This record gives sequence, structure tokens and C-alpha cells, in this order.
Amino acid sequence: MADHVLLNNLWVLLAGLLVFAMTVAVGLLEVGELGERVERSLLKTLLISGLAVVVMAIVGFNIGFAPTWGGVIGNPFYANGLFLGGFNPNFANVFGSPWWSMGPAYFNTGLYTGTYFLFEAAFASVTLALVGVVVLRKVKLTSFALYSVVYFVLIWTLPAAWIWNPSGWLAKLGMVDFAGGLVVHGAAGAAGLGILAVVWQEEKARGLRTSPGMPFAVRPGWLALSILLLWMGWFGFNPGSVLQFNSEAIVVVLTTFLAAAAGMLSFVGVQFLKGRALADLPSAVNGTLMGLIVITPLAGFVSPASALVLGLVSGPLFYAAERAFARVTWFSDPVGLLPGHLVGGLFGIVMIPFFAQRAFAAGSGYPNLPNGLFFGGGFSAVHQLGLELVGVVAVMATVFALSYLAMAIIARLSHGILAPAEAPTAAARPGEPQPVT
Repeated sequence: MADHVLLNNLWVLLAGLLVFAMTVAVGLLEVGELGERVERSLLKTLLISGLAVVVMAIVGFNIGFAPTWGGVIGNPFYANGLFLGGFNPNFANVFGSPWWSMGPAYFNTGLYTGTYFLFEAAFASVTLALVGVVVLRKVKLTSFALYSVVYFVLIWTLPAAWIWNPSGWLAKLGMVDFAGGLVVHGAAGAAGLGILAVVWQEEKARGLRTSPGMPFAVRPGWLALSILLLWMGWFGFNPGSVLQFNSEAIVVVLTTFLAAAAGMLSFVGVQFLKGRALADLPSAVNGTLMGLIVITPLAGFVSPASALVLGLVSGPLFYAAERAFARVTWFSDPVGLLPGHLVGGLFGIVMIPFFAQRAFAAGSGYPNLPNGLFFGGGFSAVHQLGLELVGVVAVMATVFALSYLAMAIIARLSHGILAPAEAPTAAARPGEPQPVT
């Protein structure tokens, strides 16, 4: 048993490191798709990584994952208080025993405090990196840094406390989200919309009638490197979310990779049918990412065959979503946060009550999840659909409101959030559909 616990900790530590690499990979994606300066994107993503580790260590981890007050917010003073136990030298109690939710009463994986902290801090980091694609060349870096602190204290941690914390109110209702279709992708879209609303207020005040778009300047080498790192990082993102090394973790590797490959092929196929030409590199990248996004909330609940179906659906879904959002003129979404992460993440959440199979969910730590409608779930699956929709409404409304409020206050304190040196002008919006991170 002791050896198994150590193996679980090693597995999740390695998975956490892969997820951390995804934050920087998002910066490389900006470089590859938009021709952004390497140093600027990497500075932003490295800043995000550093803030994630520090703020989550001080208080964010407890707010998200300590036993909650009323199912709403984790106790920030749990386990010897702030700073991951502060200067407490009692190693055995603080770091040598499983985190409370990793014990026999809940997930029973034996993960230590440090292991689970690193894994969840990595998730918080990459989620803010996704949100940060909408601030590119528009929002002052100091304003975004201040926003990041609020984000790691409340905006990211509250949905995590509600859904991934077994004492959270949505978790107690039975709502599930395996690796972050809502906690990561959908909520990133809602947070991005909150920022974009403040950006648009300032742009309107400058006399603009539409929000200027960002020109594309594809750099194939950087783009290929970014998708390689992101696809590899998802190896930690989804399989690591099993929180132990077992046979189900290997199944999740398969569901993740099949959905990604099928998403790439289906989107390239749609592009070919519409344009009667071979797809370009951004199309292959976007299709791969959409497949990964869609499978994220389901990866530990479905069979590889279901993952293949979901991946094939994700290509046409992204094609429709990017064109719908391209018609909106009040925001600029240069790397496709909304058609990709918002739409793909929420679609994946809603598909749980259709494709889930209890046999797979049990291996991921969710033995009470009913079979989906496509597998004889009946009324239990319909009830699960209702729970998932309740979670979507609650999280999206809360995250949007907190994100907008935080950035509006920062704008007031800093006399605006738009970067003076690169303030938007009445430049034409790009005619091509936006890519996705």
C-alpha cells in the first residue's frame, strides 16, 4: 500500500509538471499564430506561473481545496493556516500524510499536500494563461498582474471549491467535471468576457465603434512547437486528473489522444469541404485543441469509442462557433478563447449525461455517476443533465461578475487598463475566423 501511495504521488507530480509547461505553451501559441514578440508572450506566461505558485501557496489552495464553509469557500486557515503550513516543522502531519480529501473517506489516492498543491496550482496557472489571450497588446501588464492576484484568490478557486472539492455545494449535489470543462475552459471564457466588457467600455470612450482585431502572422515553427507542448501537456491534464496511477489513467490517455486526433481530422475535413483546398497548419492546430477541450470534462467517464465520436463532432462545432463569434464587433478575441474554450468546454460538460459509463467513472473516483442516456441511464441521466446545467449557470454567472468587477475596480484605481503605448485605433478587424488556444 505504501508503495502504491508513493507511485500515485510520483504520477501526479509528473502530471503537474506537464500542466505547468502548458502555461508557457500558450504564450508560444500566441507567437506562432499572431507573430507576437517571443519575449512579451513569455514574460506574460512566466509572470502568470510565478503568481500562481505564490498566491495559491499563500491562500488560494486552501480556499479551493480545504474543507469548505457552507460548501461555498474553503477554510483559508485549515492545516496550520496560510502559506502551506507556514514555518511549522511538523513534517509528518503537514507534508507526510494525505491531504484530507485524498484519504479513505473521499478519493482515497493518498496524495500528499505538496503533491496535490502543485497539481492544482498548475491548473490555476494554465487557466489564467487562457484568459490572458484576450489582453494581448491591449491591457497594461501591471493591470493584468493585479487581476491575476484576485483571480488566484477567488475567481478560479471558487468554482474549484464548488465542484472539485468534495465538500463543495455542487459536488454534494452530484455535479461532476472530470478535468475542467467548466472549472477551466468554460470559466476561462466567462472570465475573459468580464475583461472584454471593461476593455470595450474604454474603447467606446475613445470613440471606437468596433473593437480592433489583431492581425495574424503565422510563424510555423513556433506554432508547431506550441501544439506539441500543449498536446503533451494534456497527458498530465487529463490522465493526471485520475489522481492515481491505475488502469483508468491509461484509458484516459487513450480517450484524450483519440479525441484530439479525431478533432483535428474532422476540422481539417470541414475546412477542405468548404474551401476545396488542403487545410493549413492553423486549421490542424485548432482542430486538435478543440478535440482536447471537448473531451476534458468527460475523459475519465467515457470509453475510447465515445471519445472518438466526441472528437469527430468537435471539428464542425468549432467551425460553427468561430463564425458565430466572428460576427460580434464589440470585442477582439485574437486566439479564439470564446469559440474554443467557452463553447467546447460547455459542450463537453453537457455531453456527460449522454456519454458517461459508470464502469469508467468508478476508476476515476466517481462510482456514483450514472450511465448516460446513450447507455441506458434513463431518468438518472436526465437528472444528471439538470445538475450539470445548474453548475454551468452558477459558475458562469459568478465568474463573469467577479472578473468584470475586479477589472473595473483595477481600471478605476489605475486610470484605465488599456496600454497607452499600444492603445487601439480604428484598425480593420481581421476577416478570417479567429484561431483557438
